[in-house]
Amino acid sequence: MSEPFRLTYATMYDPPAHLHSSYDTAVANLKANLGKEYGMIIDGKERFAIKKTEDTSPIDTSIVLGVFQSGTAQDSLDAIAAAQRAFKTWGRTPWQERIALMRKAAALIDERIFHFGAVISMEVGKNRMEAMGDAAETADLIRYACDQIEANNGYTVEMGVDPLKGYQSRNVSVLRPYGVWVVISPFNFPCALTGGPAGAALVAGNTLVMKPASDTVFTVRLLAECFRDAGLPDGVFNYVTGGGGTVGQALIDSPDVAGITFTGSYDIGMKIYRTYANGRYPRPTILEMGGKNPAIVSRHADLDRATQGIIRSAFGLQGQKCSAASRIFAEAPIYDELAARLAEATSKLTVGDPTKRETFMGPVINQWAYNDFKAFNEDLSQHGRFLSGGHVLTEGDYAKGYFCTPTLAADVPMSHPLWKQEMFLPITMIHKVESLEEAMGLANDVDYGLTAGFFGTSEEAEWFFEHIEAGVSYANRPQGATTGAWPGFQPFGGWKGSGSSGKNAGGVYYLPMYMHEQSRTVIA
Repeated sequence: MSEPFRLTYATMYDPPAHLHSSYDTAVANLKANLGKEYGMIIDGKERFAIKKTEDTSPIDTSIVLGVFQSGTAQDSLDAIAAAQRAFKTWGRTPWQERIALMRKAAALIDERIFHFGAVISMEVGKNRMEAMGDAAETADLIRYACDQIEANNGYTVEMGVDPLKGYQSRNVSVLRPYGVWVVISPFNFPCALTGGPAGAALVAGNTLVMKPASDTVFTVRLLAECFRDAGLPDGVFNYVTGGGGTVGQALIDSPDVAGITFTGSYDIGMKIYRTYANGRYPRPTILEMGGKNPAIVSRHADLDRATQGIIRSAFGLQGQKCSAASRIFAEAPIYDELAARLAEATSKLTVGDPTKRETFMGPVINQWAYNDFKAFNEDLSQHGRFLSGGHVLTEGDYAKGYFCTPTLAADVPMSHPLWKQEMFLPITMIHKVESLEEAMGLANDVDYGLTAGFFGTSEEAEWFFEHIEAGVSYANRPQGATTGAWPGFQPFGGWKGSGSSGKNAGGVYYLPMYMHEQSRTVIA
């Protein structure tokens, strides 16, 4: 008897037929119910602002998915105040009761996965399997946090007994929640990169304010509804929407916020890091700030695997992943063949409406990304050559969206700044090296250190793991050269400019970052 199908980023390339039919039904239902207005959720109540924003689709900007609130700084402050009030009870709620509610939330995400998938496809531009994978990962991240606190008995540990004459001592180490936690999430994984840290914060006993990216407010609203419908008390979680300079900045500036998780650009992440350093005292700041991820291909590599893995990691979600394979270093004996294979495979990728089954690449997220794509390719055309892609798509069904071709560039001098700048677009660059040592030197010569991939022998792979400066590393993985981490399997987090904590989400060391330690001694 075969194992039941479990959707992950590694298994999504061969799903059962019912996933497609259920997804298609969800898309049809969504399209029949577009344009509704949705409020923020503060202290368990819907809140509406004077100013509204239409959430449009990057597939076709004339499609209005919904109408959302342009909140103010006061909305952020009210959400923080509600979370502070709720913390007095939630922070002291037995962990067993907290995880029971959070497991209900994860189950609701599972039940609603096709609706989540339809919204994510139309709001972000993810193809159907990537979109449903985003929701499935969220549920697994929440469950993993629940499992971790359960496996560690709520992080209560009996310590040593003092050698006292005439007295009996008991020493206990307990991890306790901080207070109000803020999660500011990006557009590219609006569900998982909101729900993962939000779930960890809530399981640990913190209360929560979630602020999504302006491009992906709908997806995070669905997540908030799962928390609400699971029975989380009023104020334990709060959902605010609006501009980063108003709603987001008020959250960052508030002295009443005890900790923050931010996923986004290096520049904004470092600004938050420095702002927090100016507070009254140190506060936990968990940052994931992108990557410039290399794939190294040995002369001994399986080129079928390498081609498949690089294509999936370079162009999945239109290259808009912090883990995307944006730099390829291939040893000279196989360089020409690998480059030819990659160019051929790239040319066969289907670009179009991501809700359609045959589509691999949807649109990029917005006008700014679209303009960046054109500018980067104009630059690359003057300093190298395109093996594939290099242009936008504007005719017919592409006319009202932000569609770009998957682009492979070669012969770009290593002195060019785009070898070190995160583009966050469907552009990857390939370079010939004479040795693995040369490749490793180039791979590590960036400020980022998020993910990295390798293709070669088992012995070479062990050498790669010992020398690469990255928090997530893969060898000989056709499912994704540098992408596809899953909670409980591949903990995800970065080194250097890619992250602040040195601990990876979905791993065994992540959840304790949302708690601080208290030593308790009693003398009987």
